[in-house]
Amino acid sequence: MSLPALILASGSPRRAEILSSVGLIPQVRPSGALEHRLPSDKSAKTWALRLAVEKAAVSTRLNQDAITIGADTMVVLDTEPLGKPSSEEEAVATLRRLRNKTHRVITAVALDGRFGKWSGWSYTEVRIRGLGDVEIDEYVRSGLPLDKAGSYGIQDKAFNPAEVIKGCYLNVVGLPLCLTVQLFEMAGVHLDVECADCNEPVNTVSVC
Repeated sequence: MSLPALILASGSPRRAEILSSVGLIPQVRPSGALEHRLPSDKSAKTWALRLAVEKAAVSTRLNQDAITIGADTMVVLDTEPLGKPSSEEEAVATLRRLRNKTHRVITAVALDGRFGKWSGWSYTEVRIRGLGDVEIDEYVRSGLPLDKAGSYGIQDKAFNPAEVIKGCYLNVVGLPLCLTVQLFEMAGVHLDVECADCNEPVNTVSVC
């Protein structure tokens, strides 16, 4: 099956870059779906899955001949989801909480289109190194972490926050290619794509 027009229902430049890096050039059309937590969102996983599915569905209604990708990333410390910081002060506090600890990153991905609906999630463990207060302050002042869940970008090489990564690296960036390829395969679209820096990925897929 040939690939129809591809819509990315997300304004994340990192997700668009990941797709473009393997030759999948999406039309970027953020869905505008609200991201607040509902009582039915019993865990970070179910919350992320719901948001990814809703984002894809909203965009599909406006682009019925396309296949749409929705995604949502959660950073979870113990059982607490850590979202995007609302201020520099919150970003500093979050990074101080994360240093010298292992946390989980969950990214849910959903495909939606005339061929059907598929979704799943990927799980990665990340241990943040012993960040110093001064380098945290300088990193936050750079503005780089202010649009990122957990207040850091794994790909920010100068800051280099991660000490150990177990699972899919691109999951932490915001879009696990290994999972995305699985979902396309379920849709009948074969992609000859490998997920870079991916070790022992933990992915779960389902039919919506």
